[in-house]
Amino acid sequence: MKRLRIGNIELENSYILGPMAGVTDLPFRLLCKEQGAGLVCMEMVSAKGIMYHNKNTESLLKIHPEEMPASLQFFGSEPKILSEMAKRIEERPFTFLDINMGCPVPKVVRNGEGSALMKNPRLVYELVSAVVKAIEKPVTVKIRKGFNDEQVNAVEIAKIIEEAGAAAVAVHGRTREQYYSGRADWEIIRQVKEAVSIPVIGNGDVTSGERAIAMQEQTGCDGVMIARGAQGNPWIFSELTAYEQTGELPPRPTLEEIKKTMLRHARLQLEYKGEYMGIREMRKHVAWYVKGLHGAARLRDEINKVESYEGLENILTSL
Repeated sequence: MKRLRIGNIELENSYILGPMAGVTDLPFRLLCKEQGAGLVCMEMVSAKGIMYHNKNTESLLKIHPEEMPASLQFFGSEPKILSEMAKRIEERPFTFLDINMGCPVPKVVRNGEGSALMKNPRLVYELVSAVVKAIEKPVTVKIRKGFNDEQVNAVEIAKIIEEAGAAAVAVHGRTREQYYSGRADWEIIRQVKEAVSIPVIGNGDVTSGERAIAMQEQTGCDGVMIARGAQGNPWIFSELTAYEQTGELPPRPTLEEIKKTMLRHARLQLEYKGEYMGIREMRKHVAWYVKGLHGAARLRDEINKVESYEGLENILTSL
């Protein structure tokens, strides 16, 4: 199995569950870890949220021993706050601290955070170097191709990140203006890989095991970050690890396996979030799980009305 080394940590493989707000919560991370993800990334956390002891932020910081190694992703734009909050939480059991420079959401960008940072190379250096100096754990950074087509500067920013002392960089092959539309540019990932000596993790349009393998072959990237491609599809990680061991992609999960995983996912949601919130969180996950199945549209309508685990179980039993 091809292992990925980031700083002083060696991962079991090079396949990473990417951070997604509202998706990569603790239950989903546990499922992906069980399926063989080499690293799971948490939902992004506001450094200021930690500073002000925000209750919602605290819930995002929960980590289960069985999901390790895990990457905790910070966002913010003030070096002093980012570094001080990184130091404050360093004793928590995360493995890597990742700085978000890729989020395209307007309210984040308007604050000069997320992908807006790519417009300010000097601030990128100050942020990364401040956090690297503040903590002992390896620091990584997630970036995009650029802010827009006129500002494609992933190579420049990656070099700055390396110079500032980061242990790895993840590159999403889209600009901020693209959000998640159009095709991801894997060529920019290849260019970043050739420009820096720290590990480069490719991200964008990895929707299957075949696509992950193609990205590695086309870009030479050290790791593959799978985000939306894992929604309703935690098996993508077991497919990839099986391919590395046998040279063949295994068959897709059966309907019974999908149903069994959905119910396990639901039980985890209830365990960590209670029935009211847990079942409502499951609605979107079930919609992803059943995509492409016969009667998926009707099933989604039914799931959007379900309010209990028993109700969900009854609907899935009828499949």
